[in-house]
Amino acid sequence: MHNPFEQISDAFAPDYRVNLSIESLDGSIMLTLSDDAGVVAKRRISQAQRNDPMRMQRVIDSIRLGLAIELGQNPLQVLAALTRDPRHEPQRFMAN
Repeated sequence: MHNPFEQISDAFAPDYRVNLSIESLDGSIMLTLSDDAGVVAKRRISQAQRNDPMRMQRVIDSIRLGLAIELGQNPLQVLAALTRDPRHEPQRFMAN
């Protein structure tokens, strides 16, 4: 069974504090990622995205891409890492 909260935590918990809160009555949630310096990303996730594993993975990849670009990574390399074989562990992007 798909657990979107676990999917999100597994994707970001090693590098960021993950906070999930109810956004509105329509079933959307607010994802906030933070580190010692403060909030690094905030994203509203709709109920439809949350309940579909593939859509949820696209949201996660989109956040990873944004974070990597913010950290000065090459966008083409980041996209290549995100579109590789899905059976492998996700690429982590950390500041140099």
